[in-house]
Amino acid sequence: MALWQWVRDVHVLSAATSITLFVIRGIWMMRDSARLRRRWVRIVPHVVDTLLLASAIVLAVLTAQYPLQQPWLTAKIIGLLVYIALGMVALRRGRTKPVRVTAWAAAVAVFVYIVLVAVTRNPLPLVAGAAA
Repeated sequence: MALWQWVRDVHVLSAATSITLFVIRGIWMMRDSARLRRRWVRIVPHVVDTLLLASAIVLAVLTAQYPLQQPWLTAKIIGLLVYIALGMVALRRGRTKPVRVTAWAAAVAVFVYIVLVAVTRNPLPLVAGAAA
């Protein structure tokens, strides 16, 4: 297996782990669970997300595909920034539970968009005939 394939697999596994943890934390938020205050819940997602970001950077370098040169990669990064902002509102900054739940659902939708962009390498993955 080539190095870039191994890094891609780490990236995909990190993304799957990241969204799984985000969904679980969102469910706990909706249930007002004390589990959200556990030490590992505050640490592990940051470790996973750091691995996700590091693998993305290494993958970009190994494959010589960079944002602003590749529209689909630029779309993923913009999507990531939106996902992070919504995630912060959902799990920390939202003043009311309806705001947090709405932000959480929107963040999950943005994550799905990011995955669709990655799979199709198209910044508009749901638009038929969109330029890649």
